[in-house]
Amino acid sequence: MMRTRPLKVALLGCGVVGSEVARIMTTHAEDLAARIGAPVELAGVAVRRPDRVREGVDPALVTTDAAALVRRADVDVVVEVIGGLEPARKLITSAFEHGASVVTANKALLAEDGPTLHEAAEKHGADLYYEAAVAAAIPLVRPLRESLAGDKVNRVLGIVNGTTNFILDRMDSTGAGYAEALDEATALGYAEADPTADVEGFDAAAKAAILAGIAFHTRVRLDDVHREGLTEVTSADIASAKRMGCTVKLLAICERTADGRSVTARVHPAMIPLGHPLAGVREAYNAVFVESDAAGQLMFYGPGAGGSPTASAVLGDLVAACRNKLNGARGPGESAYAQLPVSPMGEVVTRYHISLDVTDKPGVLAQVATTFAEHGVSIDTVRQQGKDGDAWLVVVTHSAPDSALSATVEALRGLDTVRGVASIMRVEGE
Repeated sequence: MMRTRPLKVALLGCGVVGSEVARIMTTHAEDLAARIGAPVELAGVAVRRPDRVREGVDPALVTTDAAALVRRADVDVVVEVIGGLEPARKLITSAFEHGASVVTANKALLAEDGPTLHEAAEKHGADLYYEAAVAAAIPLVRPLRESLAGDKVNRVLGIVNGTTNFILDRMDSTGAGYAEALDEATALGYAEADPTADVEGFDAAAKAAILAGIAFHTRVRLDDVHREGLTEVTSADIASAKRMGCTVKLLAICERTADGRSVTARVHPAMIPLGHPLAGVREAYNAVFVESDAAGQLMFYGPGAGGSPTASAVLGDLVAACRNKLNGARGPGESAYAQLPVSPMGEVVTRYHISLDVTDKPGVLAQVATTFAEHGVSIDTVRQQGKDGDAWLVVVTHSAPDSALSATVEALRGLDTVRGVASIMRVEGE
């Protein structure tokens, strides 16, 4: 039996994603109604520039008063795709207060203030869905929240930013430098005019915070995530990775510590072996590798950005939220019962690939090796090359605490025989 009164949806934002959500709601209206059990239709569309033509959106639905729209008594679900912290935060909490559930793609807000939003949803008996906040169309949030709810997730390792993956892929496949690859990404629409959020790792760090919180049932904020971008990655780093049988990726890594008493979350460039599943992720695609006790190793792969893929995730959440409204039920809320502390980056056990510009004379290698030994870091391999007084040492370490590796690098910089530390990169995925 289908209910005749339609469920009403307030859409906040009608840009690339919002306009696609509106289009799919219109063109697939009959299918959505059949899947939900009731018709679903737009109650209003809040925008900043009402005079802009929006194909497929009834101008009568357009408003600049988003606050009034979310307070309407007939609104069942609010879809927020405007992004940013404010006014999104106030609009979402107001929606909860007035009885609406919320579907959002706002990774920045969730990473910054997710617990507050979850508490507001719980208080008012509403749903908060956010599949689109991480990796767009790739089903990832729901599997972690629901499908793996009975399992113990130990590690989440992934490529969660398409722009940076495109840049690194171009550097690897064509030999382009960072600036050249960034220009191509911008020309193709993968990078914004201001690419800072992507290339400095802020976007990936927000997603890492969300994933770590879900996977480990622990509140993880953006400030808890160690973050490094890829602006310092050079063509020489890419070439060195190839010589090691590796490729370079910007990775989001969330994992339990060895003793299980804390978790870590970090984003940084890393070399990974070509045999690792993530090494073959090309162009602007995303992929996330999940390791758990019972399910073992799982990989989620697909387009991680763009209007249509993101809208797909939003519509999936919308169907779930509408079904719950219709049946008087609620979806999963926040699960933060574990309350594990987040360890600092210095306690993370990892490996380093270090390139040193050194003087070409006897005893240099011994001096460098002694410095590593003094800081408790074991060397795995060393490659040395030199010509006409110039020499390079490329050192790959065994696993050690990141703090010990960082201290080693600082000590190396102080050696008279080391003219410079050309590059430092972690090695992961082995």
